[in-house]
Amino acid sequence: MVPTNPDALPNDFPQRVTVMKKQSLFLALGLAAGVAAAAVPAWNWWQGRQAGPPAGLVSANGRIESDQVDVAARSAGRLTQVLVREGDLVEADQVVAQISVAELNAQRAKYAADLAMEQATMLQAKATVAQRRAELTLKEANLKSATPLARSGAISGQALDEAQSERDAARAVLEAAQTYLTARERSIDSAKALVAQTDTQIADATLKSPVRGRVLYRLANPGEVLAAGGKVLTIVDLSRVYMEIFVPAQQASRIALGSQARIQLDAVDFAVPAKVSFVSPDAQFTPKSVETRSERDKLVFRVRLRVPQSLIDRHVDQVKTGVRGTGYVRLDPNPLAWPESLQKRGAGDPIDAVD
Repeated sequence: MVPTNPDALPNDFPQRVTVMKKQSLFLALGLAAGVAAAAVPAWNWWQGRQAGPPAGLVSANGRIESDQVDVAARSAGRLTQVLVREGDLVEADQVVAQISVAELNAQRAKYAADLAMEQATMLQAKATVAQRRAELTLKEANLKSATPLARSGAISGQALDEAQSERDAARAVLEAAQTYLTARERSIDSAKALVAQTDTQIADATLKSPVRGRVLYRLANPGEVLAAGGKVLTIVDLSRVYMEIFVPAQQASRIALGSQARIQLDAVDFAVPAKVSFVSPDAQFTPKSVETRSERDKLVFRVRLRVPQSLIDRHVDQVKTGVRGTGYVRLDPNPLAWPESLQKRGAGDPIDAVD
């Protein structure tokens, strides 16, 4: 602060003020020069982005995406364990959570006991069938012996009728016993099905990851009771990593499935090889993520650029979805070499080896 009393000012006060003004001026000029120097690379980068793709290529903005899969409970139950956390990398068929199976184990024990009872009943039914078959054989033999005796008059016709009636009755009893045996066999099949169904429910209570991927969300904790279909985890599927771009109709009509592509991410200074795996058959308006007015006024086609799985496997720890960048697709079936800016790659990754 400057003293309000003029008598309190030092003799060299005017000189000090002049020096301070000069220092402030030099500092401001230095800062301006630094800002200008820093802005030159940014301006050059922005100008390069605005220059558009080289001849024979089409480019558009996009972001790295992947499918998401939910790990959910098939049946209602209490969650006892969650073995992974958000951000963990999981393999296909890896156990990630466990639901209580105490009630299912008790139910299975009951069904197993019912099955044993049905099997015992079937054994009795088989013995009954064997007994009835022996009785029928005896009755048929008696009838066979009585027939010639009745013709010769050794026995009466009534005795022959009785022998035939006993044979017919034994045949009917045997058929009933065989029907009962068949019913017991079906009951055993039903009991086995209940046991198998319970075994399946017990197996489903052990939740496994259906894909190789990274845990995105953990939606439930141990102790919670889940309803049927209750979600436990959301996993990013790293077996399908891609970028979707939106291309005007004039260029989309020249893009074929399998066409070579490059993905240049904003966060890194190298290109990622890719191939066209999907071209939408229907046109649509440019999505809101493309904020250029001229682009929003056009109909475009959705094109998916898929990153090779071999490249994903080598760098699975660095793969992150949501990263934005620019996708380039070749339009010429007999193209020239890729521009130098799209030939840059990470160490140890020959970019042409995956084309």
